[in-house]
Amino acid sequence: MHRPSESSRRVSPQPCPQPEYSSAERRLLCELAHEAIVSRVTQRALRPFSPSEHLSELRGVFITLYLNGKLRGCVGYPLPSLPLHRAVVEAAMAAAFEDPRFPPVTLDESRQLRVSLSILSALRALRAEEVEIGRHGLLISHGGQRGLLLPQVAVEHGWDRLTFLEQTCRKAGLPTDAWSQGATIEGFSAEIFGDQDRTP
Repeated sequence: MHRPSESSRRVSPQPCPQPEYSSAERRLLCELAHEAIVSRVTQRALRPFSPSEHLSELRGVFITLYLNGKLRGCVGYPLPSLPLHRAVVEAAMAAAFEDPRFPPVTLDESRQLRVSLSILSALRALRAEEVEIGRHGLLISHGGQRGLLLPQVAVEHGWDRLTFLEQTCRKAGLPTDAWSQGATIEGFSAEIFGDQDRTP
């Protein structure tokens, strides 16, 4: 599980030209994230859920929570280690109750939260010059240390490619030039959607 450095400014999900997930799937995943949080805070079991084959694929996912327009938690799984529906449940509960930057979400807060999901593509090796701001998230690793930043982080902060590489190295606890000194650079894209995308 991974906790990215996020600022308190909200990032609006960027429209995906060819979304992988339908409106119904997006709505279901958002509802699942909300229910996971409420079930945890009220100490009741999740309702039975029969996921489709698509929502059972192994995928990396990050859940970002907002309260009154401000960041309230962000936790995720960068690697595809769990079926998507299960990863959403686990990441939502972790974002609400285990992000060390925030106290656990209260019952009142749980009913006011806004949820944003970032579903990650598979990681692939990238050369530094191939990194595209707004398209790629980055995972930089070296010697057992690794740092990950989502695609929207670079856009949010107005970073260029070099700064994005440097900040991802910093996130990994590596020298900022490690990306050019033998560290592994991997990229991914993210399909980003949330409560504001849900249709009635």
